[in-house]
Amino acid sequence: MFVSGFTFVRNAIKFDYPIVEAITSILPVCDEMIVAVGNSDDDTLGLIKSIDSPKIKIIETVWDDSLREGGKVLAVETNKALAAVSPDADWCFYIQGDEVVHEQYLPAIRQAMQDDLNDSKVEGLLFKYLHFYGSYQYVADSQKWYRQEIRIIRNKKKITSYRDAQGFRTIDDKKLNVKWIEAYIYHYGWVKSPEVQKEKMKSSINFWATDEEAASVKKHYDENFDYAGIDSLTTFSGIHPAVMQARLERVNWQFDFDIREKKLSFKNRVRAFVEKLTGWRIGEYRNYRVV
Repeated sequence: MFVSGFTFVRNAIKFDYPIVEAITSILPVCDEMIVAVGNSDDDTLGLIKSIDSPKIKIIETVWDDSLREGGKVLAVETNKALAAVSPDADWCFYIQGDEVVHEQYLPAIRQAMQDDLNDSKVEGLLFKYLHFYGSYQYVADSQKWYRQEIRIIRNKKKITSYRDAQGFRTIDDKKLNVKWIEAYIYHYGWVKSPEVQKEKMKSSINFWATDEEAASVKKHYDENFDYAGIDSLTTFSGIHPAVMQARLERVNWQFDFDIREKKLSFKNRVRAFVEKLTGWRIGEYRNYRVV
């Protein structure tokens, strides 16, 4: 079984992405790791080159900054990395620059790929998610955060990154047939200093909005980012991945939140109650078919 990891990144240092941690977290189950490094305002290329592994294969890309609708440029860059994986790859393991896999899940991940290696109807593997917010102590738990997404796909040319690179579909817009895997993706995109988060938000809006819309959002973020505006959080009682430990020790900001405070509408309170009682999330977006 041959496994190819793939990812894309740009301005990792400027916006403090844990891209090194993301890559190294899945390297043990990958035979190669394709990293599409976009044209950056910092030394992101040097950062990726500093990862001491012969598995790393870098392709340099130029982002099309004119793609301003729905985060499409993120899917385009994802597909550049996907196109560069070895033709010998059986599975392709996708990781974004702010996502990390805990080492405790690696044996289960490898076993799941092995178990379904010869089952062609299984086109992908579905991971659960933990979305950390504000600090490494809190996890977002309202219904606006997606609970699962595809991160391992079969190496088929008909599979492509979908919309803003959150998931995958076939080139003719069909959902993939997937199986659950008992593993979590730790999403750290909302854990960085308020100053850096502010600059990241002002930059990333350009991937979704017109100049006029972006200007309005950027004006909103003239002050430091305020994490306190979140609607609902819960505390994290587990242990973070080993590759993240140095980041935990470097934290230079403070964020505290009263988890009893729920800023939810009546409708969302009802939905949250139903989910807690039954496990069913009303109206949940599912970009896949579980087989």
